[in-house]
Amino acid sequence: MKMFFIVYAAYFDERITDTLKKAGYKAYTKMHDVTGEGEESEPKLDTHYSPGKNKTIWMAVPDEKVKILIELIRKIKTEHPGAGLRAFSFPLAEEKV
Repeated sequence: MKMFFIVYAAYFDERITDTLKKAGYKAYTKMHDVTGEGEESEPKLDTHYSPGKNKTIWMAVPDEKVKILIELIRKIKTEHPGAGLRAFSFPLAEEKV
């Protein structure tokens, strides 16, 4: 299992969320009003000089769906290069509590 951390410009929220849901990825945690600077887009710091905000999605993804998700994110990024879309993954182990 992997944890995916997806960062994107807030104005792309509906497009990204709808695409994930249509592909069958329905379980996620979303963080709103995130600010920062990236390597591929203008800073989004919610200031006069750097307007805008980001959103993030955290998703626990079973191993058999990882490759499909990566391809889906690549497709969205290709279609919308201005979205500032970045995705990161790392190993995830669910703890039984």
